[in-house]
Amino acid sequence: MDYHAVENWLVTLQSEICNGLSDAAGESRFREERWKRPEGGGGATRVLEGGPVIEKAAVNFSAVSGAALPAAASAARPALAGRGFRAAGVSVIVHPRNPYAPTSHFNVRFFAAEKAGEAPVWWFGGGFDLTPFYGFSADCVHWHRVARAACTPYGDDLYPRFKRWCDEYFFLPHRGEARGIGGLFFDDYDAGGDFEAAFGFARSIGAHYPRAYLPILERRIRHPWGKRERAFQLYRRGRYVEFNLVHDRGTLFGLQSGGRTESILASLPPAVHWRYDWHPDPATPEARLTEHFLQPRDWLAG
Repeated sequence: MDYHAVENWLVTLQSEICNGLSDAAGESRFREERWKRPEGGGGATRVLEGGPVIEKAAVNFSAVSGAALPAAASAARPALAGRGFRAAGVSVIVHPRNPYAPTSHFNVRFFAAEKAGEAPVWWFGGGFDLTPFYGFSADCVHWHRVARAACTPYGDDLYPRFKRWCDEYFFLPHRGEARGIGGLFFDDYDAGGDFEAAFGFARSIGAHYPRAYLPILERRIRHPWGKRERAFQLYRRGRYVEFNLVHDRGTLFGLQSGGRTESILASLPPAVHWRYDWHPDPATPEARLTEHFLQPRDWLAG
């Protein structure tokens, strides 16, 4: 295990993703705030907001440590509860202004749970998922083709397994609907104890996220839109907020570990509406979102 190699890669990855988003949107106004946490470690939050293309984007790096692993991180491994920990990660959320350009989310993280006299227990987690408001089949197919390409060098079983996990994880049980069209989600991944293989897979996920998202963003940011599309976008953003605040494991870990609240909640959209018991008219693009695009499916089946 080489924690410092992971941390150095994540610092570079944060800059690469910021540069890619700035180039695609023609905007270069990411502002950075560095922060420290009393218990150990800190991070750098980079935010781009208020632009004509990207209404808000947050690209966060953190590297923190503590005396006891938070419950959100040890839920799947209760035997590790109470161990000291080191954790590093990059998380990304992009909320475009154009309703035809989908929101996207990416994160990759590394944990090491440590106890005196014992070998550290370590693992990677992360993935990326896409949340459209107006669906395009070509975008969905492209997104999942790139997701599969990220996984294939590390085993043919990874894409279907992590795709299914993503469909199950990014689901709002109180709404009975998916948050988006999925992608990849994985946690507790150590490639059978092979650090180099697991680290290589994490790097592949990081390299493929821009390849998956930036072409879609560039295709959709010039699509004409009006008040109707904007109203629907703000309504559907409410689902994103509900998931992040109620179910998201990363949000819970950040808050439980004493992370910087402003950085943790930077993923939330800048504007959102909730409408009481509203439903789209039948046979409209708005209705097709939930009836077709948000239904889990094999987008690569043709």
